[in-house]
Amino acid sequence: MGTTVRVVLYASDRERAEAAASQALARVGALDAILSDYRADSELSRLTRDGVGTPIPISEDLCRVLNAAQSLALRSHGAFDITAGPLSQIWRRARRQIAMPTPEELSQARAVTGFRLLILDSDRRTAMVTKGGMRLDAGGIAKGYAADQALSVLAGRGLDRSLVAVGGDLAVGEAPPGAAGWQVVLAGLAPDRSAPGSPLTLTGAGVSTSGDAEQWVEIDGQRYSHIVDPATGLGLTGHRSVSVVARDAMTSDMLATAVSVLPIEAGTALVDETPGAAALIGATVDGSESWRRSRAWRW
Repeated sequence: MGTTVRVVLYASDRERAEAAASQALARVGALDAILSDYRADSELSRLTRDGVGTPIPISEDLCRVLNAAQSLALRSHGAFDITAGPLSQIWRRARRQIAMPTPEELSQARAVTGFRLLILDSDRRTAMVTKGGMRLDAGGIAKGYAADQALSVLAGRGLDRSLVAVGGDLAVGEAPPGAAGWQVVLAGLAPDRSAPGSPLTLTGAGVSTSGDAEQWVEIDGQRYSHIVDPATGLGLTGHRSVSVVARDAMTSDMLATAVSVLPIEAGTALVDETPGAAALIGATVDGSESWRRSRAWRW
């Protein structure tokens, strides 16, 4: 999935710890083969090649992820859109080349982007895309799902005092011995600063942060984030950091991306209507930092 994976766990002996960690990492590796848009041979990539106009069977893991993604796409009015792969590809290239995409490139990518172009039948566990040239990008959900699944593997082996980090998405289990919970420091609006209220003390939760503190490009004096607004096809220009705590990391991962795209009022409303979720949103306004908390934020 183009990122690093870290497993932290407490066990009675090294042999048991290493066996459990290896199994958890193997689960992440299997999900990479399903959900990575960096791999042409992943199940996600094959769907956009083989499922054009024809429903094809999909795995249980891919079905779960697509179902959650499409549900949030509806709730966020398209701010979260797993079909925005063509736009993601353009902006990855723009960051490498430090060059603005052409209007023609953006127009062509937007023509094959839109969550309604993905047809999912969860009961039959099939999926299809209605236009060729679409690319699915699970970057805003797959890492959180993988972290959840790896944590579940560890818990299944009796090691529930564990933490799994897949990139910036964390799934945390029961507290370490002698502690109230896992200490999680949230990224702030600059790489060298943490968000207010850090660290959080968490157990049994997912936590994700989306922002442009590290991944951005400046083109012709304008700063563009790696996060793309599906409605415009452009990288976000507002400097923002969004941290979400939820019942699981897949939910926190998705919400952090959607809230980054939405206006702050709409973003906090989306989080407030999600059971068990809370968000901290930071933005730079006229050179000053401003922070907004959703109703359920308690730290």
